[in-house]
Parts: sequence; structure tokens; C-alpha cells
Amino acid sequence: MTFISKTLVALSLVGVLFVGGAAFLPTAAQAVTIDKVVSPGGIEAWLVRDHTNPIISLRFAFRGGAALEANGKEGLANFVASTMDEGAGDLDSQAFQGKLEDLVISLRFDAGRDSFGGRLKTLVENKAVAFDLLKLALTAPRFDAESVERIRSQILSGLRRETEQPGAIASKTLMKTLFPNHPYGRPANGTLESVPKLTRADLRDFVGRRLAKDNLIIGVVGDIGREELSKVLDATFGGLPAKAAPWDIPDATPQGAGRTIVIEKQVPQSTITFAEQGLKRKNPDFYAAYVMNHVFGGGGFTSRLYNTIREERGLVYSVYSGLHPLKNAGLIVGGAGTANKRVSETLEVLRREWKRMAESGMSKAELKDAKTYLTGSYPLRFTSSDTIASMLVGIQMDGLGIDYMDRRNAIIEGVTLEDVNRVAKTYLLEDRLTVVVVGKPNGVKGTN
Repeated sequence: MTFISKTLVALSLVGVLFVGGAAFLPTAAQAVTIDKVVSPGGIEAWLVRDHTNPIISLRFAFRGGAALEANGKEGLANFVASTMDEGAGDLDSQAFQGKLEDLVISLRFDAGRDSFGGRLKTLVENKAVAFDLLKLALTAPRFDAESVERIRSQILSGLRRETEQPGAIASKTLMKTLFPNHPYGRPANGTLESVPKLTRADLRDFVGRRLAKDNLIIGVVGDIGREELSKVLDATFGGLPAKAAPWDIPDATPQGAGRTIVIEKQVPQSTITFAEQGLKRKNPDFYAAYVMNHVFGGGGFTSRLYNTIREERGLVYSVYSGLHPLKNAGLIVGGAGTANKRVSETLEVLRREWKRMAESGMSKAELKDAKTYLTGSYPLRFTSSDTIASMLVGIQMDGLGIDYMDRRNAIIEGVTLEDVNRVAKTYLLEDRLTVVVVGKPNGVKGTN
């Protein structure tokens, strides 16, 4: 099945299965009850039962992702994720994709820097076939030559397009600058040099080394009970190896502090990305930084960056900041887009706001408004079974505890003005900001 056909199938599934999202509109996160299910074979999953609609959503992840790739093998995890549903067991690509389409089953795989995973969504009446197809994809992917070469061609086509996209150029350059000698600095989707060299043996080796029961995390939402899920876990995942290859990589400290990198490109407006060292997810100050960032640049139309740079001065089309915690590093990142003639002034105001937040902090009113929004909007995340299943996996991945959804808003409420301003002073260091500009910015030059 072609990439376009896969996309059309996915879009049709959205329409058919959308009703499954309507079941999850709780007035508070506490309305979601999580059960820990452990199969006889020792496979654990977190389950949110909902019998309103005959739908099951399953999200799974394996610890360790693209950051584990060897030099010269960049893009391997992404390549595997793109080909695992291209036939498995006795089913070639056409037969495998045909079953998914005929039974309205959605099965997708994905790869990040720190994990490799996927998602399955099915009507209850088709669950037996759905779980069997997932099992085959995980334990007996075919990686047929025709499918591999077709997907390779699609990946390379995407990589070529990225060489002309300012946003992609800026993001890749920023990560390479921040992590020049660390796996995080390499592009997760590979390069035009590495992808052509990846072999079918590489794909099989990845599956054999990376997909195992000891690094597996599962979240399930929908019309299924504990006992049935327990049996499904063993039947679906029990055939995986007991242990994966090690998935630890060294911690990384961002480099390039204070640098401005300009990549000239003949476009009418410049794309700006920026970052400096931030916090890992388990840092005790993470929540204070989260609240601080909402006021600074993460709060959309209400953030300081938006108000000072866009609303008051009309300098940019967009501007934002955000926390980007990785397993082995933490970043505070952001971006903006503006006309080439306004880049210099945009960067000047950005650095001024960076320094102002660090030196003066935020007000009590800003803190109160941020808490109100962050706690009040949290239940809005629970709008679909897919989203909740992903949250279950994320909470396990970060080791936050099965009661995190119950505790989360109280943690936000517990953040004090002193906490927020201390974190701003510690992490918003204007002179250590790394900036990448792609375009023809007037009066902006790169620094060494």
C-alpha cells in the first residue's frame, strides 16, 4: 500500500473512530481511574476502562530510541518504524495493510530520540485480529525488499525537502550546535548519506536488540476488562525477548552558549530558533520552570514574549518558548518568524525579555493567572482515548507514579513566587542563549 493510501486510511479511521473520544470529557483529571494490570507472564500495563463505546486504544513504548544509533546508522529507528507495518509473518505488505483497512484497525509505529513505540486502535469486534497483527508486526516483521526500498525512497524524498525548509534547517542546526559530540545532536530521521546505507539486516538487528519485555511500557484505554487485558498482554507481547540491549547513553550538557548562527537562504522572512540549558523531567524545580515558562513564552496570546514582541511592536508572525526535557539533557527552547529586516530588533527584544524575567521575575498576579490556567485546562487533555493512552505511557516513562493525575494540579498549586523567580534567575541566562537564524537577516551576523 502506498504512503498516500496509508494516509487516506488513517484519515478515514479518524471519522469512524472519533466517537471514541466523546467518552472522555471529565470535569477533573481525578475522573480517570487507572488500574495496574500484570499478566501471568509478568507484563505490566496501565488500564483506564471505559465501556461507553466499543473501542480499544493501546499505546506502547520501548525505552531507548534514535539516540542509541551508531555513527553512520542515523535514521535507523525511524526507518524501522516506517516499515514494521509493511507486512509480517505470512502476510506481505498488501495483505497486512488490507486487513487493517478492511477491519478499520489503526496501527502505527514511531521513533523518538529516547523511545521507540506505536499505537493500536480497534473496534472491540475486531480486537482478536488487531492484537494478532500487532503481535506479528512486533515479533515477525518481514522487511521485504520491495517495501524497504519504497519506504527508503519516501524517507529520502522527505529529507531532500527538509534541505529547503527553513524550520527544519534551523532545528537540525540548533541540535547539532547544542550537542556536537552527543547522539542528541544527530537528526533522528537520518541524513541523505546514512539512510541509503541502512540494510534490511540493520532493520532486523534493531528489532532483535531493542524490542524486549524489560524496556516495554504499555497504556490501554477502552472497552476491555482487567482479566481479558491480562491474557492479551501475554498473547501479544509474550513472544518478545526477555531483555533488550542496554539503552543508557551519557548525560549531555548543551554547548554553544552565547553563539548566534546565521544560515543564509533566499527567503522573504527569517526563521529563528533559540535554546539554552534547561531541566530534566525529574528535576525538583521542573514544575516551577513549567509555571515560569507559561508566563514567559508558553502561554500563547497571554505570554510576555507574545505581548512584547508581537502585540506591542508587531515584530514577528509568531514567537514562543517551551521546556524540552530529554532523558539525558534538558533544554529551554523557542522560536520566532519575522521579516528579514526585523530580525535584529526581534533578537534585541528577545534577549531583553530573557534578562528581565531573570532579574525581576514575575508578579503575584501573573503567578495566580498561570496557576488558574494550568490547573483549569488540565482536564481538557482528557478528550480522547488515544490521548489518555499516550499520557499513561508518558507518566510511566518519566516515573511519575500511578497517582500522578490525582496529584498534578496540587503540585502546580504548590509552586511559590519564590520558586518561580529563583528558577528564572538560575536558567534564563541571556548571555548563554544559543540562536540560529535561517534567512537573509539584515544586520545580523553569526558569531564564533
